[in-house]
Amino acid sequence: MRELVEKILERVRPHLLVDGADIELIDVSEDGVVKLRLTGGCCNCPFSQMALHAGLESTLKDSISGVKSVELVRA
Repeated sequence: MRELVEKILERVRPHLLVDGADIELIDVSEDGVVKLRLTGGCCNCPFSQMALHAGLESTLKDSISGVKSVELVRA
């Protein structure tokens, strides 16, 4: 599942890079929890949690059946 998540993140990454941000995959657990870290411009943004759930989580859940949730890991 980790490879599938990486492929999806590669599709999303260019949109983040435009805003001076990036995303790092920290972990994908066996029970479908994906842990991500936002870096750059998004890491201190108050809307990063909302963006994570509105965009990234829904994209990952829609694309990969085993993804149950996405958690944001702070630096």
